[in-house]
Amino acid sequence: MKKLNDMRHYIYSLTALCCMILLVSCTKEQIFPQASGRPYEVLVVLDNQTWNAPAGRALFDILDTDVPCLPQSERSFHITQIEPKDLNANFSIFRNIIQVNIDKTQYSRTGMRFMRNKFAMDQIVLTINSPSLEDFRQFCIDHKQEVIDFLTRSEMNRLIKELEKKYSKVTYDLAWQMFACRFHAPKELTSYKKGEQFFWTSNNTASGLENICMYSYPYEGPETFNKEYMIAKRDSVMKVNLPGEKPGMYMKTDSLCTIIKPIVVHDRYAMEIRGLWYMEHDCMGGPFVSHSRVDTETNSVIVVEGFVYAPEKMKRGLIRRLEGSLYTLQLPEEQYSLIDTGLEEEASSSKGGKK
Repeated sequence: MKKLNDMRHYIYSLTALCCMILLVSCTKEQIFPQASGRPYEVLVVLDNQTWNAPAGRALFDILDTDVPCLPQSERSFHITQIEPKDLNANFSIFRNIIQVNIDKTQYSRTGMRFMRNKFAMDQIVLTINSPSLEDFRQFCIDHKQEVIDFLTRSEMNRLIKELEKKYSKVTYDLAWQMFACRFHAPKELTSYKKGEQFFWTSNNTASGLENICMYSYPYEGPETFNKEYMIAKRDSVMKVNLPGEKPGMYMKTDSLCTIIKPIVVHDRYAMEIRGLWYMEHDCMGGPFVSHSRVDTETNSVIVVEGFVYAPEKMKRGLIRRLEGSLYTLQLPEEQYSLIDTGLEEEASSSKGGKK
């Protein structure tokens, strides 16, 4: 009987412990909500007088910058501004927040860093501290691209995490079977076409057409990564594999609106190209972005590209969604990693935030 009572006591204690853990977990979730808002929405916490002064206009000019290489003007971010006193429970759960503090008694120079999950889960709060309005204004001018890149990479990291759970199995299988690479594209991309060392997948919709292409060619040394060579290679591959509806129609790159630059993916060198494509002898066109990487095991260049055709829609969200997925490509010897945001991170808040 004593053993039976001991067993019952153990079960009751274990049940009570589990209930306590569940209660604490639920309480944390209630206290610490999920961040809200759409991708690329930014809340600026700054008093109205400063926001409308030259210092505030310098920050506005950063966030109001056009996205490069789109066929029409589209802003990088959707901006909301409030006074610090209005940062209540409704506003504090914005997914991206910029807080500005101007105080010469506390700060000797202007600097910025960020914190994850300060007021809500999956949130980024960028803080800029400065001793004066003029120092803050000049800092915004000098660090414009750094702020844009940080906010953009933070959003893409959110997407990369989502794609770890939900992705196109069609695209993943093609990348693995043809190139021995792991790749997570948006799950809607299920239509596909295969060619020689080439595949294309698409959501195949009548509105907002999203596409991913992946292909390879031999690596021939550093000259393989110059702009003219890469554009010529892209045009030759697309002409063969993605012809238009009629003879003589094929995809080409608008070489006058093309930006090429080196980037880092999974701690390794890569080349990014972004620009506009058009269909020769047709009226189709849109933006594209690609990553070119060297597979040292096969001594070949692996190219993964996203391109959009959506004449009736804004294209910022569509092309950025595809661009974020390009960072998920893992060559045979690589490991999963997020994009380096390039800024110093503060310790998490005492309210329960996590890194």
